[in-house]
Amino acid sequence: MNVLPIPLSGLPEGAVMPEHRLSIVIPMYNEADNVEPLLARIHQAMENYSQPWEVVLVDDGSTDATPNEIRRLAAEYGPHVHGVELVRNYKQTAAMQAGLDAARGDVIATLDGDLQNDPFDIPRMVYRLLTEDLDLVAGWRKDRQEGFWMRRLPSRIANSLIARVTGVKLKDYGCSLKVFRGSVIRSVRLYGEMHRFIPAWLATVTTPRRIAQEVVTHHARIHGQSKYGISRTFRVVLDLVFMFFFMRYRTRPGHFFGGIGIVLGVLGSLVLTYLFGLKVFFGQDIGTRPMLFTGFFLVIAGLQMVTSGVLAEMLSRVYLEANVSLAYVARPQPAHGEGDGWRWPAPPAGAKKSSRRK
Repeated sequence: MNVLPIPLSGLPEGAVMPEHRLSIVIPMYNEADNVEPLLARIHQAMENYSQPWEVVLVDDGSTDATPNEIRRLAAEYGPHVHGVELVRNYKQTAAMQAGLDAARGDVIATLDGDLQNDPFDIPRMVYRLLTEDLDLVAGWRKDRQEGFWMRRLPSRIANSLIARVTGVKLKDYGCSLKVFRGSVIRSVRLYGEMHRFIPAWLATVTTPRRIAQEVVTHHARIHGQSKYGISRTFRVVLDLVFMFFFMRYRTRPGHFFGGIGIVLGVLGSLVLTYLFGLKVFFGQDIGTRPMLFTGFFLVIAGLQMVTSGVLAEMLSRVYLEANVSLAYVARPQPAHGEGDGWRWPAPPAGAKKSSRRK
C-alpha cells in the first residue's frame, strides 16, 4: 500500500520520549483515494511509539467517498481512529478547529490528508517539543516537491512578508505539519482562513521564543488534486492586513481608527486655517478653491474615523466578553466502542497490562 520511501531521520539514539498523549488531527476534503494509504502510513510510522496516541480524521463536507472511507477504516483499525463529519464544506480552518475540538491529547499534531506531509516526522517533532519545552514545532518543507513559479516562489514571498509583519520568524508558514502543546493551541480559536497564520496567532498567547521549526519530509502528491492555486496569494495579502490589525489592536481598536482620524483631522484643520488666513488677512476669495473642499473632507473623514474608533472599542468589549460560538456544524458521532479510544504501545512480552488502560 505504501510506496513512499522511509525517511532516515528519527529520534536521537537512546532518546526516551516524555510521557504524554498524542492526538493526530487531519482535515480532509475529497481525498477518498488517500484515506487508506494515509492511515497505513501513520500506523507504520507510529508502530513503535512509546506513548498512547489517536487519529482524528475530519471530513470537510467531501462530495466523494471520503466520509465512507473514514467510517470503514475507523471500524477496521479500532477506536483510536475517530471520524468527524462536517455537514458541508467549511474550508480548512474550520475543519482544523473541529479536529482540535475533538482531540483529547495534551500534544496535538496536524497534517494534510494528501500524503505530502510524512507522519514519520511526527515522533521527532513531538520529542523536540517536549524536551525543549516549546509550545509549537512547525514543519519546514525545505525540499518542497512542487512547481517553482506557481507554488514555491509565491510561498517564499508570502512567508517573508508574514514573518516581517508578525515578528514570528518561520521559513514555511504554509506547512500543515505542526506539533502543538494542547493547552496552548486550545486557547486560540480559528476562524476564516486563519490556518495560514497559526504560528502568528499562537504568538498572541505565548512568546515567539517557544516557537521553533523543524525540517520535514515533503512528497509529491500521488492521488487527488491540489485544493490551492495562485489565487490564494491575494487572499493571503488580505488576511495579512487583518492579522496585522488583530495582533496589534485587537483589544484597543480605538487607537487604530482614532489615530488615523486625528491625523486626518489635523491635516484638514491646517488647510482650513491657511485658507482662513488668506481670507481674513489678504482678502482673497477662497470659495471656489479645491483646497477648501479638501480641508472640509479631511476634517469630516477624521471625525468619522474617531467615531468608528469609539464604536470599534464598544464592539471589542462585546467580542471579548461574549461566549465563543463554533465556526462549523458536525454530525453526531457514535461512541468509540470498546476501549478508551487510545492506541497504547504494546507491553513487553510477559509484562502485565498497564493500569492506565482501565
